[in-house]
Amino acid sequence: MHIEQKLNMTMLCDFYELTMGNGYFQAGFQDRMTYFDVFFRDVPDKGGFAICAGLDQLIDYILDLHFDEADIEYLRGRNLFSEEFLAYLKDFRFTGDIWAIPEGTPIFPQEPVVTVRAPAIQAQLIETFTLLAVNHQSLIATKANRIVRAAQGRTVLEFGSRRAQGTDGAITGARAAYIGGCAGTACTISDQLYGVPAGGTMAHAWVQMFDTQYEAFETYCKLYPHNATLLVDTYNTLKSGVPDAIRAFDAVLKPLGIKQCGIRLDSGDIAYLTRKARKMLDDAGWTECRISASNSLDEYIIRDLLIQGAQIDLFGVGERMITASSQPVFGGVYKLVAVEDGTGKVVPKIKVSENVDKITNPHFKKVYRIFDTATGKAEADYIAVWDEKIDETRSLELFDPRATWKRKTYTNYTAKPLQVPVFQGGKLVYKRPALQEIRAYCEEQVETLWDEVKRFENPHTYYVDLSQRLWDIKQGLLCQSE
Repeated sequence: MHIEQKLNMTMLCDFYELTMGNGYFQAGFQDRMTYFDVFFRDVPDKGGFAICAGLDQLIDYILDLHFDEADIEYLRGRNLFSEEFLAYLKDFRFTGDIWAIPEGTPIFPQEPVVTVRAPAIQAQLIETFTLLAVNHQSLIATKANRIVRAAQGRTVLEFGSRRAQGTDGAITGARAAYIGGCAGTACTISDQLYGVPAGGTMAHAWVQMFDTQYEAFETYCKLYPHNATLLVDTYNTLKSGVPDAIRAFDAVLKPLGIKQCGIRLDSGDIAYLTRKARKMLDDAGWTECRISASNSLDEYIIRDLLIQGAQIDLFGVGERMITASSQPVFGGVYKLVAVEDGTGKVVPKIKVSENVDKITNPHFKKVYRIFDTATGKAEADYIAVWDEKIDETRSLELFDPRATWKRKTYTNYTAKPLQVPVFQGGKLVYKRPALQEIRAYCEEQVETLWDEVKRFENPHTYYVDLSQRLWDIKQGLLCQSE
């Protein structure tokens, strides 16, 4: 069926959110205040940390929450919803509170990334999009950050639009990759919408269009003398590709006094070819010519290429970044952690499971990051009940989350709350930073992590522990559930 109407993202929800909403309404729970946490259980690729992203799209979604007449008619046609509930949806908007960890922040399993306090129906209806925004962009930002770190200071560009899973996967994926540290993207619309720097030069078709490879290179240098990056592997990289590129640079760029240019390889033994190409360029006097490489790269291939002495200045990374193909699911969840009773008291709730990882941390919470005052390094995260304060003059003892007999005591530290208010009473109170600020903040925050946490294989376990008060509340609820 062809749909001409503009998509209303409010309807991008799991159907059970609507049936539950109708049920809440019929049961008289529509005004009951609830608390939901977004958190994840495992870092993708068995890494040491993830990167938070997607908040900006969540904000846009919350600001536009509404049901159109067409939406109401569709729901009426399902013959499942009461007319009273449908009337309620006509005036629907978000009136609750949201706290979130800012985009670009390193995050860890089990800690609340987003906390929603809202009437039951409102909180339930935003579940799917909230998870969609945070899961997708956090996944891509995390993968991008791994790839950028593997490049060891060399430029990384996101090249994956044509292999992305859908339009939004390409568009917001490029945004997330930029947050994670990529210098730019090949996706033009991401530049137009978000300011992710877009760029590109030529494909093999450009070279094939001309009678000779040299003519293709010469023409391109004439058209774009200040952006002349030539694709040299259409035919034979070392026999004709690099020599023809040098001839074109000599003929067109040298008389103009232009020294900066580039070549790109997209196939073959990249390590061998770039070493040979670098020598050929240097011998010809083009020492400032940059060498770019692409072709199904990821952090492990990039790391190996550099170990093998590859002479690469810029990496173009496509499908394995934009789809996070090594582990394409982030796994964030949205769980009820508390409700308010008739007096406004916060009543903690817990989800119990035989799978220990699926037992939730109850209550309305606050998460702190513990920094060593002497080094400035992040040492641990500390999850407390919302009204708990940390006395930085007293020592703080935390347990290893995976080996609870191990403990660590901090004395000279500072504690920084991670979540910030985003919505209060349905009104946006968060000053949205520019994307370039988010990217710079991400780079700065990743630097606060110890190198052992940033290892690709067997990273050091970063401590995320509960306060004693929260631990006691959780144990009490577990005992009640037996």
